[in-house]
Amino acid sequence: MVNRFDTHEVTNQAGELGDHDSFTSNRALHEALQRHGGSEATAELASLGERAGSLQAREWARLANENRPELRTHDRFGHRLDVVEYHPAYHQLMELSIGAGSAASAWFDRRDAAHVIRAAKFLITYGLESGHSCPVSMTNAVVPALRHQPDVAAELAPLLASGAYDPSNRVLTDKAGITAGMAMTEKQGGSDVRANTTAATPIGGAGGPGGEYELVGHKWFCSAPMSDGFLTLAQAPGGLSCFWMPRWLPDGTRNPIRIQRLKDKLGDRSNASSEIELAGAWARMVGEEGRGVRTIIEMVNSTRLDCSLGSASVMRRGVEQATWHTHNRSAFGAVLDEQPLMANVLADLCVESEAATAIAMRLAATFDAADTDPREELLQRLLTPVAKYWTCKRAPVHAAESLECLGGMGYVEESDMPRVFRQSPLNGVWEGSGNVICLDVLRAMQRSPESVMVFLDEVERAAGTDARLDAATARLRKELDDGDSIESRARGVVEQMALVMQGTLLVQHAPHEVADAFCATRLREGGPGVFGTLPPDPSGFRAIVDRHRPVPSA
Repeated sequence: MVNRFDTHEVTNQAGELGDHDSFTSNRALHEALQRHGGSEATAELASLGERAGSLQAREWARLANENRPELRTHDRFGHRLDVVEYHPAYHQLMELSIGAGSAASAWFDRRDAAHVIRAAKFLITYGLESGHSCPVSMTNAVVPALRHQPDVAAELAPLLASGAYDPSNRVLTDKAGITAGMAMTEKQGGSDVRANTTAATPIGGAGGPGGEYELVGHKWFCSAPMSDGFLTLAQAPGGLSCFWMPRWLPDGTRNPIRIQRLKDKLGDRSNASSEIELAGAWARMVGEEGRGVRTIIEMVNSTRLDCSLGSASVMRRGVEQATWHTHNRSAFGAVLDEQPLMANVLADLCVESEAATAIAMRLAATFDAADTDPREELLQRLLTPVAKYWTCKRAPVHAAESLECLGGMGYVEESDMPRVFRQSPLNGVWEGSGNVICLDVLRAMQRSPESVMVFLDEVERAAGTDARLDAATARLRKELDDGDSIESRARGVVEQMALVMQGTLLVQHAPHEVADAFCATRLREGGPGVFGTLPPDPSGFRAIVDRHRPVPSA
């Protein structure tokens, strides 16, 4: 009997993208790994891609995002606890990422492309669920800063690099593995960390590198406050210095790091970010007294790499959603991705995603080579802020356009696109917002003029390949030669640097359709416009979109 209350059948829905290998489906990432010497890790990354692309892992991501961390400052008797409680799904994600080597493995991996391999892993796991990637990134980035204090580094390195995730509240020496965070900024200064007022007083001696200190003050942003220890800045007698501050003291007591509140953030919701008070917290000085910024900048450089990787991952997630949905849904008598204007938009989104992946992975390659190749070290000085600035600027507009490809469904939480969209501005404010980053580029050019020459030499590798790239390079040289009012022009200069570098990488390594579309729209005077303004090329659009669409597992 027909139920007269049935109103319709559910048809013409794209359906869920099922289990898939999020590494192998990402052709741009796969090729960048090979290009930069990491092909020996292909099977390892494919295994991670299958786990990260599984429905199970995506369910963990949903649950971690929907069930925010909760702060418990006191127990019921009034004793301070300063504990943040997470949903079990968050711990599953942390175990997946750290166990796969997305954290500190690269610094102890003997493979030549260790940082490239680790970067590919981070890009994959970030796209699964972005919030948990913050402590993963900081655990990686703390290592080069700690090396300024070899005895502290030797004590902590085996735990940071163990690949074990241990969320228990225990003394470091009782744990299989540890995570690290950072607490730099304060209310009165923000990015101007030299305005910090937290005081560091030597304990029982003269202090100095490796010495013990008592810290009293506050920190405006302490992300992942349940990390096992933090790098922080404080004013020692000899000036602003860097310190390692564990959450638990060697005698088993809790270090007096008081969590005042958790931030209610736009995105990054599964990760707790907090304001903390240091009520006589015990810490050890790392590096030279009065040279805290110089020491902690080692950590900042690595996290800025991850900002670029994270933004590239946000774009890849948008491409996955948009290309899958439009390939499996029809409107006005035709499949969406076969309609000319939608094909233009999709291809444009794919081109942007590939360009972001290419520049982020090229930056990762400098971390493998910088210790032995002075030119790579110089290139890293400029490419780190250049890549961070531009990929972070493009991620929000890319996420918005990707969301729009799903129509009204993209605006509904169940599609995951609102989570992607909310996350997209995060990397633009983490580790320096746009103006701070552009000013860092200018400072790098002033302090190391030779870095500009190395950057331009890198671009010249593609000279003569595409006339549009040659013209853009000539305009960039003119901008760099003009020192007048360069600070007020800094954003335009850095944007041109990023676009020329992306164009260089794509004309050398990407399929012709991708490189041609990029050069036609990004390297014209005035820069890129809205997505979907590529020159008409139906067969080229199809090739680009087919290259980037995720492929479900058999």
